[in-house]
Amino acid sequence: MMRKNLLGRTGFLVSEIAFGGGVTGGILTKGDEAGAVRALNRALVVGINWIDTAALYGNGASEATIGRHIHTLRPQPYISTKVRIERDQMNDIPGAIEKSLTESLKRLNLDRVALFQLHNQLGDAVGDRPVLSPAQVLGPGGVADTFDRLKEQGLFYASGMTAAGETRAILDVIKSGRFDCAQVYYNAINPSAGWSRAHANWRVQDFSGILAACFRENMGVLNIRIFAGGPLAKAARPERLAVLTSGTDVDNEVRCAAAVRAALGTGYGSPAQTALRFVLGNHDVTSRVIGVGDVRDIDEAVKAVEAGPLPAEAVDKLERLWATDFKMP
Repeated sequence: MMRKNLLGRTGFLVSEIAFGGGVTGGILTKGDEAGAVRALNRALVVGINWIDTAALYGNGASEATIGRHIHTLRPQPYISTKVRIERDQMNDIPGAIEKSLTESLKRLNLDRVALFQLHNQLGDAVGDRPVLSPAQVLGPGGVADTFDRLKEQGLFYASGMTAAGETRAILDVIKSGRFDCAQVYYNAINPSAGWSRAHANWRVQDFSGILAACFRENMGVLNIRIFAGGPLAKAARPERLAVLTSGTDVDNEVRCAAAVRAALGTGYGSPAQTALRFVLGNHDVTSRVIGVGDVRDIDEAVKAVEAGPLPAEAVDKLERLWATDFKMP
């Protein structure tokens, strides 16, 4: 059975693997109703008790799929969803958040969710995404105040943020103590969130100190982008890949994933199993969100859990790789 970990100060015991309802995998957004039901039920059977979704995923399709089946799922899973404040909503952040949450709950067919998270990047955005400053998040009448008000109304149990954007801004929001959980970017291509400082040759975004900051604030951590959006799970170049970190691009992500696979070989399972076994080794992470395309993705995750974290010899190979200049110059 899958291990359960305490989600920071929330009190929730959460499975070490979470079901990702986004477009990576996409089982909840692509209209395959029977496949979605099979995948959801398979996840529950193997002990996954957390489903992560967002209003943005499939323009509400992921939430709606969950909502059509949530009351038949046994045992009942925890549900987390998110709000992204768009550029044309910045003049009324509280109104945008409340409207998004109301619509999400309606699609999910729920009165409340376990976790409601901010989906915007912070500081400087990577790619063409709407961004919020720490002042917009933490200032009077901002995101944190609005989340607190809606939480007091019983619409969700815990509040969360996405640790994406500019590292300094991310750390400012984490250290405020205003949020219960964080979604943290961490994988075998960029594991810097788990470091105190990056290697001298590190050339891409440096998330050093983020997991330590979450630990100090007793925040739960949901690990995102375990497969770097796809390249770490499959050798084939993804048809579409939205890069979430600065200092890199799709070509570089594909190249770095190939370097990871070459360094580790096939001795630790499939590429997806190997990538998941790497993040299973970090116990500062509460749960790891995997994109689900069908039940095979869940079964692969179970095999990785059964095999356990990568052995020290494999991590040593990755350490040597990270210490070289294998990133973009």
